[in-house]
Amino acid sequence: MVQEAFWHYDGVRYRLLAWVVMPNHIHALIEVRQTPLAKILKGWKSYSAKEANQMLGSEGAFWQEDYFDRYIRDEDHFRRVVRYIENNPVKAGLVRMAAEWPWSSAHFRNQEGTSAKTLAHPTANRVPGNPF
Repeated sequence: MVQEAFWHYDGVRYRLLAWVVMPNHIHALIEVRQTPLAKILKGWKSYSAKEANQMLGSEGAFWQEDYFDRYIRDEDHFRRVVRYIENNPVKAGLVRMAAEWPWSSAHFRNQEGTSAKTLAHPTANRVPGNPF
C-alpha cells in the first residue's frame, strides 16, 4: 500500500527514482518538480497512515513528524544513494539480494538498469481514490 502511494503521483508531482519500504521505515529518492517536498511527504504520510491504521485496526500517529532529506551532488552520489536505498533489506538480513525484496525499486529494475517506473507500475496499479 505504501509502495502504491509512492507510484500514485509519480511522473506528475515528482519523478520516483528509487525506493524501499522497510518494516519500520522507508527511503525514497525523488526528483521534485513544482510540488514542494513537504507537500509530497505530507500526502504520502497522511494517506498511508490512514490506510495502515485501518488495516491494523489502530489509530493515532503512524509516521514520525519530521523527515530527513538531502540534495544529490553528482552522478557518483546518485549511484551510492540508489545502492544504499535498494540494499537496505539486504543489510537488515531480510533477503540475500536486493531484487528479492518486493517493496523496492530493485525488485522492478531489470539487468540493464531500466527505470523502475517503466517496469513497476502500469496505471492500473494506482491507488483508487488516493486523495493526495
